Amino acid sequence: MATTLFKFCKPFAIPIRIPTSTTTKRSLIIRTCLTSSSSSQPCIPSYKLWLYNTMSKNKQEFKPKVEGKVGMYVCGVTAYDLSHIGHARVYVTFDLLYRYLRHFGYQVCYVRNFTDVDDKIIARANELGEDPISLSRRYCEEFQRDMVYLHCLPPSFEPRVSDHMLQIIDMIKQILNNGYAYKIDGDVYFNIDKFPEYGRLSGRKLEDNRAGERVAVDSRKKNPADFALWKSAKEGEPFWESPWGPGRPGWHIECSAMSAAYLGYSFDIHGGGVDLVFPHHENEIAQSCAACNQSNISYWIHNGFVTVDSEKMSKSLGNFFTIRQVIDLHHPLALRLFLMGTHYRSPINYSDVQLESASDRIFYIYQGKKQELRIESLTALEKIIRNVLTVLGMMPQSYSEVLQQLREKALKRAKITEDQVLKKIEERTAARRNKEFEKSDAIRKDLAVVGIALMDSADGTTWRPAVPLALQEQQLSPM
Repeated sequence: MATTLFKFCKPFAIPIRIPTSTTTKRSLIIRTCLTSSSSSQPCIPSYKLWLYNTMSKNKQEFKPKVEGKVGMYVCGVTAYDLSHIGHARVYVTFDLLYRYLRHFGYQVCYVRNFTDVDDKIIARANELGEDPISLSRRYCEEFQRDMVYLHCLPPSFEPRVSDHMLQIIDMIKQILNNGYAYKIDGDVYFNIDKFPEYGRLSGRKLEDNRAGERVAVDSRKKNPADFALWKSAKEGEPFWESPWGPGRPGWHIECSAMSAAYLGYSFDIHGGGVDLVFPHHENEIAQSCAACNQSNISYWIHNGFVTVDSEKMSKSLGNFFTIRQVIDLHHPLALRLFLMGTHYRSPINYSDVQLESASDRIFYIYQGKKQELRIESLTALEKIIRNVLTVLGMMPQSYSEVLQQLREKALKRAKITEDQVLKKIEERTAARRNKEFEKSDAIRKDLAVVGIALMDSADGTTWRPAVPLALQEQQLSPM
């Protein structure tokens, strides 16, 4: 039995049903995040924050709809495989924004969804002979592990499509009732011609809508660019009952319904990768406005691609590296630093040298921090640095532990053991003692080639990870 939490949107009223077992918790969070009547007064920042708004095409001063509080929705993954570092960039970017807003005292309700009902999931499940919902659940869990590795804070809510069919169906009903959609043999399509503002986010024309890319090719449609709100059931696919017969939702309606369920139709920030500007976010705007004429998102924020040889990294192109593949050889914090090292709206080109450089910088930062902590006079500086690292999501539980992990990753990339490195150090020490400097230099260089730097001091010789020699030369060579 489900209770109903009503969100009134004049002149429309759309009931958002929330399961009884979670009603109290969700309604409490929604009221705390999105209304001004809170028992604890939020901190109101005195600084000015400027955000680039894809809708206005310029930077705007950030002013939340409710003073001191922020509602933010970020489109999550379609869970049918391990996530790649293009996904990682999206969620590191918005984790950084989430941390920054919280650092300056905002109460943030951060919603990031999972798409667990989709054509790609069904196709992958059929390949593996697995139930689509079970398959997606497994990869949702894998994604959450990846986020922990990358020091991404958990959002306030992580809704899944399969748990929100009532909200999705309610929204489709409202869009139909308001004259923005039509039914064909159990399918429901959004009528783009009824929404003249279509294209204002992307600046693209109707004919640019890519039929076949989550925009179904169907001769029955009034306009080839009309997109599915509800798809009638097909043999072997999961389905849910609806007023139009058994079926499942289209991709775009899912985020409109879930963002409205948790944040209402009017909230502060909607984000995602730049590839979502069109058609996904363009379609979201059309749907939400068709359901509620007061629908309004203040800031649309999008991050740039991760590229490989100047081409977008994506599963469909087959040129991707999963997060797991990268962190098998590099520390997760090195990947996070790499992803933060370029302005979030610019493309960032993935390369071994970039990851090696990020690993080297992480080691340098934490090795310096470990030494500074021994000096009492730097206590105040330590606090400042700790705060900065926390906001950046780079604060480890233990500096020593990260340094050791960085060493282990470096040894794995070099395909050498620490015992072998120590043996080389002994050989070099003996060579120096015997004034065999040519041999000594050769040992140092051999290790440098694979990314192992030797550090001489009065206490003896130690080693640390470094950018391999060939990659250092690549960094220095002119483009």
